[in-house]
Amino acid sequence: MSDTEQQSGSDKIDSEQALELDASGLYCPEPVMLLHNKIADIEAGQLLRLIATDPSTTRDVPKFCHFLGHELLESGEQEGGFSYLIRKVGT
Repeated sequence: MSDTEQQSGSDKIDSEQALELDASGLYCPEPVMLLHNKIADIEAGQLLRLIATDPSTTRDVPKFCHFLGHELLESGEQEGGFSYLIRKVGT
């Protein structure tokens, strides 16, 4: 998963406004459990960047977003870990 996926078009993503959740050093299921709790605490439309080192997040985070209806705007590898930019959808 070395490629970064980004949303294109006129809908620009201001990732500087994203809250950050650092799950580095944690292993399955902890990164997704922390993500689930943090997503519940933020408002719809807010951005959250998850930083993780567990390779299983490359499978788990996209599935989490798909099943709960959140938007996975970016994902990729960086500095020995993984980064995901998620927009909370709904309430």
